Amino acid sequence: MPGAARSKSLGTVQATKPAARASGRSRATGARLEPGARRKQILDAAIKYFAEAGFGVQTRELTRRIGVSQPLLYRYFPSKQDLIEAVFDEVFMKRLSDDWIVLLQDQSRTLRERLMRFYVDYAKTTYRPEWIRIYMYAGLAGERFNRTYLALLRRKLLSVMCTQFRQEFLTDSQLKLAGPISARETELVWNLHGSMFYWAVRHNIFGARAALSFETRTGDAIDLFLSGAREHYPQIVLRSAKLRKPPR
Repeated sequence: MPGAARSKSLGTVQATKPAARASGRSRATGARLEPGARRKQILDAAIKYFAEAGFGVQTRELTRRIGVSQPLLYRYFPSKQDLIEAVFDEVFMKRLSDDWIVLLQDQSRTLRERLMRFYVDYAKTTYRPEWIRIYMYAGLAGERFNRTYLALLRRKLLSVMCTQFRQEFLTDSQLKLAGPISARETELVWNLHGSMFYWAVRHNIFGARAALSFETRTGDAIDLFLSGAREHYPQIVLRSAKLRKPPR
């Protein structure tokens, strides 16, 4: 009977499921996973789960989805916070590339070309659904990871961009007068970078359909920025340097 066959099938699954969970076998294949493969399986599932539901969820549901026990989960990640930190490292930190710094400093290319190449590659590497969603959830949950990532971005990438803008827009005499990169100068570059980020939010959070390709809208944003920066960037740098100079 179909009903009996179905009941027998469900009974078989129920009988074998605890064994699979206890032994660390893959629920999909029944094969025992190596520790590295098991860790990756848990981590990949956690990335998908946190991107879907945020950080307020329980690990019990995660283990149910993977088909492993909570003790096995905690063997690889002793606490939920350890798992969250591993997700942050995998999704954010490992995707940052020193090649971007080399590209931004490559003066054999025009500044516009360097910015275009950087942002196209940066978007392909980072502006993915799981990246954007986890980033937003982490901010709402008050996790420190966003602040850590932004500080690293400012130190490793935006400071390099500021230096390249100075070399592009300031004369030699103006460069001699310029002091350290100011908060206002950095904020000016955040305006450019933030426009790229908002495209990713509209695309991956709001589900908005893009009327233009990323390359086209990015080229427009860069052209608009460079056009205004050519006039205003030197003024901002020199004004900031003057404000920092102690009165006689």
